[in-house]
Amino acid sequence: MAQLPPGIRFITSFSRDQWYRAFIFSLTFLLYASFHLSRKPISIVKGELHKHCAASHEVELNSYKEYAAQIQPVKKPSNVSQCGWEPFDKNNYKQLLGALDYSFLCAYAIGMYLSGIIGERLPIRYYLTVGMLASGLFTAMFGLGYFYNIHNLWFYIMAQIANGLVQTTGWPSVVTCIGNWFGKGRRGLIMGIWNSHTSVGNILGSLIAAYWVSTCWGLSFVMPGVIIAVMGIVCFLFLIEHPKDISCSCTPSSSSKTSLNGASRFRVQMPTLNAKETSKAQDPETQHLLIDSENCSVSLNSSTVVTGEGRHGTSAISFLGALRIPGVIEFSLCLLFAKLVSYTFLFWLPLYITNVEHLDAKRAGDLSTLFDVGGIFGGILAGLISDRLEKRASTCGMMLLLAAPTLYMFSAVSKMGLEATVVMLLISGALVNGPYALITTAVSADLGTHKSLKGNARALSTVTAIIDGTGSVGAALGPLLAGLISPSGWNNVFYMLMVADACALLFLLRLIQKELRCNADHTLFKEH
Repeated sequence: MAQLPPGIRFITSFSRDQWYRAFIFSLTFLLYASFHLSRKPISIVKGELHKHCAASHEVELNSYKEYAAQIQPVKKPSNVSQCGWEPFDKNNYKQLLGALDYSFLCAYAIGMYLSGIIGERLPIRYYLTVGMLASGLFTAMFGLGYFYNIHNLWFYIMAQIANGLVQTTGWPSVVTCIGNWFGKGRRGLIMGIWNSHTSVGNILGSLIAAYWVSTCWGLSFVMPGVIIAVMGIVCFLFLIEHPKDISCSCTPSSSSKTSLNGASRFRVQMPTLNAKETSKAQDPETQHLLIDSENCSVSLNSSTVVTGEGRHGTSAISFLGALRIPGVIEFSLCLLFAKLVSYTFLFWLPLYITNVEHLDAKRAGDLSTLFDVGGIFGGILAGLISDRLEKRASTCGMMLLLAAPTLYMFSAVSKMGLEATVVMLLISGALVNGPYALITTAVSADLGTHKSLKGNARALSTVTAIIDGTGSVGAALGPLLAGLISPSGWNNVFYMLMVADACALLFLLRLIQKELRCNADHTLFKEH
């Protein structure tokens, strides 16, 4: 018998279930990357909506297309000025641009609280598909203002509000889906890699928007809108919500024989273990992060029971019930300030680079992608460290502690030249996005499958929505505050970001203290 080709041997070395999990991992990665891809253009286009008038006559025209774009304002002086696109060509342009950010993010924050509750009661595939198609429509709608020569501020604000509301369908849906397919084994690392979709989407969105920003900024919105709409169709055709929908075996937990991901819930009675065996077998994420009691006591001889209700028969958790899960409030408030910092960079970094480095909108947009490159490594590093240490809160606290002085260094070093800016963008991106990525993925999944829920997997969407919705309040405040503070100097914006990092760390102190105390207690237990 002839030997199989290497490619076929590689394919057959993985089971059918493993291939399905890899497919869902990749599909949900691309789906949510398209969400962030469609959010990024506004930050790139800001430099084109308002230009520095003094430098406008110095621009070299490299092609007839650029020349036509430059002389267009001369033909229509009543609508467009040499300082940019009306109404953003006035001296209060920072406040107007901040209003665009705030309208999107405020709508996103409000909608997120409702999205998780609605998402639990609807099929994920349909819910996510409709949201992506609507997101494509409203993203492209903003760009149509360029082609139809619209200069009404409220048109752009309403486009942002509508887009913010429909984009809330994305996060609870993909987190619930990925939580259904993957257990707790190495959740921090797996979700750290998976969460890099945020940075990948930002990078692709920046590059796509920057390609057209100087010649036809309307396409900077239309093309991302088309992409997310196409991905919505892909979602409808291929997304599998749950492994049981195709008779895949349930994902095993690293420490438990209990299935939490089946279409039908299984009642599994684990044998009683002695203290030594249980200390090894117990899920370290539950043991060290999600401690129920204040004195860190863990039941070592109790059996693990999962209720036997069907996936569609289990009642959805209430909003207040989700808030009572230990750790939800602390991590939600921490994410509020962590996301404030991250989204301020997301929406204002290209404009900051334009002002400090004196680059055009395209080069500033390209350079800003380095912050997201650092964010990819930061998210993976945070997941890896938290898995090794078995301490989610302590990992976030450590990165937040390092982020504050790094932001101060960034504000000082970025004025020294392009090379220094590149280095600080990578470091700042890793430290700022690391905690944000960990909380919105692994921590949300941990809390959404907390043992106090007694196997109710339908709580995951609501818990995810509460945490990310609270974080989105900070995401709305950050760019707004940046728009209000930046006229007094960019240094004041960085001081605001450092204070926000300190507040994020403050809300985690109780959980960090509990993790460290529990670690000491378990060490003492092992010694005896």
